[in-house]
Amino acid sequence: MAAAEIAGVRPKRAFWTSPLLPLVLALAVVLLLLSLPLSLPVGPMYWDVFIYYDAANRIFDGQMPVVDFFTPVGPLGYYLFAGWLALFPNAQPVLIAHWSLLALTLPMMAAVTIEADRQSRVAAFGLVLPFLLFSLLPFNTHEYYPYPGSDGFGIYNRQVCQMLYVMVAALLFVRRPAVLTAIVLVAMTSLFFLKITGFVAGLVVAGYALLAGRLSWRQTAQLLAAFAALLVALQLSSGLVSAYLAGIVALTEMNSGTLAPRFLQSLSMNFGVVAPGGALAILLVAADRHGLVERLAALGRERSIAAVAALLDQDGLWLAAVLFAGILFETQNTGSQAMIFVWPVLVAIAMKLPALARAPTLMAAVAVLAAATALPPAVGIAERAARAYAGVVKNVVLPHERLKSLGALNMRPEVLRRAEVMLEIYPTHPLTYGLLVRSSELPSPLLYSDFDFQVAHLMAIDRAIGAIEALERANGIRFETIMSLNFVNPFPWLMQRSAPLHVAIGADPTRAVPPPDANVAAAMRDTDLVLYPRCPPTTANADLFRLYAPMLSEHRRIRLDACFDAFVHPRLAAALGTQ
Repeated sequence: MAAAEIAGVRPKRAFWTSPLLPLVLALAVVLLLLSLPLSLPVGPMYWDVFIYYDAANRIFDGQMPVVDFFTPVGPLGYYLFAGWLALFPNAQPVLIAHWSLLALTLPMMAAVTIEADRQSRVAAFGLVLPFLLFSLLPFNTHEYYPYPGSDGFGIYNRQVCQMLYVMVAALLFVRRPAVLTAIVLVAMTSLFFLKITGFVAGLVVAGYALLAGRLSWRQTAQLLAAFAALLVALQLSSGLVSAYLAGIVALTEMNSGTLAPRFLQSLSMNFGVVAPGGALAILLVAADRHGLVERLAALGRERSIAAVAALLDQDGLWLAAVLFAGILFETQNTGSQAMIFVWPVLVAIAMKLPALARAPTLMAAVAVLAAATALPPAVGIAERAARAYAGVVKNVVLPHERLKSLGALNMRPEVLRRAEVMLEIYPTHPLTYGLLVRSSELPSPLLYSDFDFQVAHLMAIDRAIGAIEALERANGIRFETIMSLNFVNPFPWLMQRSAPLHVAIGADPTRAVPPPDANVAAAMRDTDLVLYPRCPPTTANADLFRLYAPMLSEHRRIRLDACFDAFVHPRLAAALGTQ
């Protein structure tokens, strides 16, 4: 041991050896890549990222998420995205959407890192490096399509997992009460406004931390008071909180169902983490059984908060609590960085391995199970990134004229060729695809994941914008508000127009579009141009049409092009003549 350390003085270390350095370098890389005209390989359900552009365009127009339009999740992610988009308007969509949360998590993780580094530099690096892996690579932990591509879906789920990662790391490694209170307050507030199920998972973790003594009752009171004050301020200033809660109730009613099957699905999908993690939790509890018995006896004698904390603040029980929170969160998800927030618990366990040197068999078993729990998410994401990016050398870029950065994609030549062919086939076989819709079937069970569908959809949008612009030039008109009877509505962003107030974004009619109220009906009746996509007709689009058709009875329906019909507002339809 160095003389300075013996004397109780910690020697200064060069910054290039600091665990903060990777965070600084990551920020520099993010800012650089967002400034470059990059394209990424197309992936399944890429169009999910369009929702962020629809929301950002509305925000730029002065609309407020959940107050002025219905959203499938909380408003925070959209505000963060809009802020980054204002700085980097030409950034690749998947990258900017995935990285937008770094505005919060990067400084929070820096604070955690400083605290962890006071205890162990190895632990600090053990927290930072996985965090950066998950935060920088825009991929989910599970594949939903056999071919590699960018994951433009599940972004808000990934962001919840990353925020939970930071919060769990803080609860286990931050010792200064003020720093811990600030991090947990930001984390829980962010989770509340990102996605309510993430907030519920956060409550499980924070509640366990309180019982285990990692959060004091005084800190908890401070957190609750600050959180309540923030909610009251937001409610009084904008009505955001009540509107958000009303939206949560509406979504819950649309997605009601028994929880048990979802728990089983979550367990099965995350078996690679839950099984070894559960085994490790049981092993750690069993190895500490004598200590647990003593603490239980002490609890029976004292019946105090301190005795409860002494009983529960055990690595195996912590792991079980975090695993449960992860399983609970994943019951509602399709696409996520599932269970990544067990990593901080595993780092804490790994730091205690040297204490097991006198029991080499136990030490080996703990090490193996910890590795088996930690590696699946990290290896899965790294492998998916390697597969997607290694194939770029064979890809061709998406040809387009009007898609801005939404068209910053590349794909295999055969995918582009199939998209072009399907755009010719869809409009020339309306009876076939109409029969599928009437039978409540899609042309393919994986239609929305099919790369060619995503590419064809973008190409159809590109052509439709050209047709709209030609229609406006020919008739001397301008459509100021545009709506699409589709899951996504990128037209206002791409054409620098407005989207109608109150209408839901991310319009999945089975899960995220509540029955239209008077405000929605009035907004739809007042919309200048409503587009109905037909390449191909789908059950979801047909459901949306049935939902909104009564509000479009005064609009004039025209064939815009081969892939879109259009409903033109009466005040503009007169200028179209007999078209």
